[in-house]
Amino acid sequence: MAKAKNILFIMFDQLRWDYLSCYGHPHLHTPNIDRLAARGVRFNRAYIQSPICGNSRMSTYTGRYVHSHGASWNGIPLKVGEMTMGDHLRKAGMECWLVGKTHMRADAEGMARLGLEPDSLIGARVAECGFDVFERDDGMRPEGLDGFYDPGGAREYNKYLTDKGYESDNPWHDFANSGLDADGNVLSGWFLKN
Repeated sequence: MAKAKNILFIMFDQLRWDYLSCYGHPHLHTPNIDRLAARGVRFNRAYIQSPICGNSRMSTYTGRYVHSHGASWNGIPLKVGEMTMGDHLRKAGMECWLVGKTHMRADAEGMARLGLEPDSLIGARVAECGFDVFERDDGMRPEGLDGFYDPGGAREYNKYLTDKGYESDNPWHDFANSGLDADGNVLSGWFLKN
């Protein structure tokens, strides 16, 4: 290959394939995704490796089963040394950027054992599944009884929403992941209770 091609790999969390109009949904219209799908590759028989999103992503990143790569739950680190999609594509001359959530945690113990500093280029990539991070928002600032699950999450997206006029302490929650009841109360989209 003379020049590396650009790849836009989109992985959704909790989006059913049959809720997209490019797959024939009779009422929901997804024109932007449909445009991307028309110019790319769509799977008609894809299966996840785990019902838990984080370790299923690790299977996509590594091409291996959960029992093989060992990241068996959200927040369980992918072991240092696991080759990922980012590592392979970088060898082919491509930049590999992560935007969004991944539920990946760094293998701090393995990095310390090997002397990899988390703030070095290699350490940062190992800590992020072989990717450079553009914007990472694990959980998008959901708030529970003990406060925010990810206090640093959604910084850029919340800034974007605030710039668009959606002002609150947590605009992603209050406007993008919620609805209003008849009395104007915010009904959270978390935990599927609304």
